Amino acid sequence: MVATQERTLADKLRLDFPILYQEINGQPLVYLDNAATSQKPLVVLEALQDYYRRDNANVHRGVHTLSSRATDAYEGSRDKIAAFVNASSRQEIVFTRNATEAINLVAYAWGQSTLQPGDEIILSVMEHHSNLIPWQMVAQRTGAVLKFVELTDTQEFDLDHFRSLLSDRTKLVSVVHVSNTLGCINPVEEIVAIAHTHGAKVLIDACQSAPHMPLDVQAIDCDWLVASGHKMCGPTGIGFLYGKLDLLRSMPPFLGGGEMIADVYLDHATYADLPHKFEAGTPAIGEAIALGAAIDYLTGIGMDKIHAYEEELTAHLFRRLAEIPELKIFGPQPKANGSGRAALASFTAGDVHPHDLSTILDQAGVAIRAGHHCTQPLHRVIQAQSTARASLYFYNTTQEIDTFVAALKEAIAFLAGCLGSTVGSADSVIWEISLSRRSCCSVWELVWKGDRLLRLT
Repeated sequence: MVATQERTLADKLRLDFPILYQEINGQPLVYLDNAATSQKPLVVLEALQDYYRRDNANVHRGVHTLSSRATDAYEGSRDKIAAFVNASSRQEIVFTRNATEAINLVAYAWGQSTLQPGDEIILSVMEHHSNLIPWQMVAQRTGAVLKFVELTDTQEFDLDHFRSLLSDRTKLVSVVHVSNTLGCINPVEEIVAIAHTHGAKVLIDACQSAPHMPLDVQAIDCDWLVASGHKMCGPTGIGFLYGKLDLLRSMPPFLGGGEMIADVYLDHATYADLPHKFEAGTPAIGEAIALGAAIDYLTGIGMDKIHAYEEELTAHLFRRLAEIPELKIFGPQPKANGSGRAALASFTAGDVHPHDLSTILDQAGVAIRAGHHCTQPLHRVIQAQSTARASLYFYNTTQEIDTFVAALKEAIAFLAGCLGSTVGSADSVIWEISLSRRSCCSVWELVWKGDRLLRLT
């Protein structure tokens, strides 16, 4: 009797993602840019299409059938998100365009009305620009002071340094749950508990955790949490803010206009109750409904199963990357079983520019990200102008990782060979070309043949 190998999560679900079944430059697509955005399952695409084909109408503004159906679906998505993060009330979920808008909502509605000169905001050096720029702007307007938690030797959140920064002037701690560059998983429950002992509020950026692991805002006890739909199988243009009910009620509106009002007079207005107070104007109705479909899809799989499978992928990814001596991988190493960090790896390969690596990998059908990943300050801390990043999701396979690593080895060898120098040499031509905003790959026509790159001059 022949034993059959158990099917992985990806084996069971890849057919739900039609975009994955295409060729790029004559090679099967290997999509490893999931930290930037995830792909969308058919049920999400169909939910968006069904709204526009069947139920297109404005929400909350009509008693006719189309409006009622649209409203039910839109508000139903709010209920799904509330359950997904274990909010205590559906009123604690506010729809936004994305996580960036959600952070700006808190920064302007709470920060500008609460912070005083000398008050302190604590961030970390690993923050995404969306969790940095709004607080810079608020600090400039209010006189608040920004402080930053440094990294440990293993490039993780330094809890000891965090404790040393707290004072009776600390009003806010705003930190990422999972770093999109380092892949470290920050101890948010401990961070929140420590901050609350000093009377500070805490905002958690969950963009890189909500798609990959179970979330419980009541267990974390954060005051706010933000996430973007497009990273968790939903469409672009939709995200959400979670906030504790009493805190949201105490905050003034962020934007003014229709939908967010109770009564309007010529010289003043009263505002709607939560969550509508923060949802001015016609919302992204179809996108919110599609995000609800994405939540259903993820919940149907089970976030614990997604997280466990991604740990397996992480273990395999790091085992294979360890075969390439030229690589410097940033962030903590995973445990042997892949736990302890996110399913992504940001790396450099000597003086080879990440954009050149990404360009060549694209010739092999492999999609990775290259650049600073909206973490320029962090890249200065880790002393890297930019990094290449491969990031995984539950529809990726170990075979795709193998394809990526084989292509990466070939790309590094090709770049060293075409330049007539060894990777990492100080006078590498690739470095000079990249700094001048040209790619090495623009000089030659590259063709991927089987498992080899050919240069056609």
